[in-house]
Amino acid sequence: MKERLAPLSLVTLLAACNAIPQAEAPQRAAVRQSTTYVTPRPEVRQCLANLSAERARFTPIPDQYYGAGCSTLGAVRLSSLRSDETDLDLTNLGPVTCPLANTFADWARFGVDRAAQQILGSALVRIETMGSYNCRNVAGSSHRSAHATASAIDVSGFVLADGRRITISGDWNSTSPRVRSFLTTIHTSACKRFGTVLSPAYNTAHQNHLHLELSASPFCR
Repeated sequence: MKERLAPLSLVTLLAACNAIPQAEAPQRAAVRQSTTYVTPRPEVRQCLANLSAERARFTPIPDQYYGAGCSTLGAVRLSSLRSDETDLDLTNLGPVTCPLANTFADWARFGVDRAAQQILGSALVRIETMGSYNCRNVAGSSHRSAHATASAIDVSGFVLADGRRITISGDWNSTSPRVRSFLTTIHTSACKRFGTVLSPAYNTAHQNHLHLELSASPFCR
């Protein structure tokens, strides 16, 4: 049986990770939650090491079960990511699974920042999101959303070093060919990395964000 550790022991164990202040607790289901402090599984430890190598700033969080099919297991709180040359700020992002965090870090660096520089002539400095973990169903269905297990991120916009702010809601059909090309390019890049990617081209529920989800069955719209 795995030895239980005190809350501070998890941070000590993962000393290679950059400690940051804890953000606000994720949305809770209307049931009693349970928190489990255990030695991270080998695959989680390796994932955290990979994320640290990407120079992301993050805090590992203990496994938490909220009931009703909602949980945050093997998850982290991301504070910032890293491009080729600078830190990338993040907004409104709650817990995400470590594999999702790693995929998101690669997409931000190689997919978004490099596209911004090549197409728009300015580096990326911030990614704006509408959140990650949310104990809810897929809209209009009885099935739990990937957000209920911290396996999806909704990205709403990007801020560039020259001050420009590009949003999914305001610029998906921009009159600027360069802006449209940028958004098309990062959408295509996301589809190569994440299992499920939903955009304004999918339905009106996604008119203001890109839904990025790790899933076994690829679906890109």
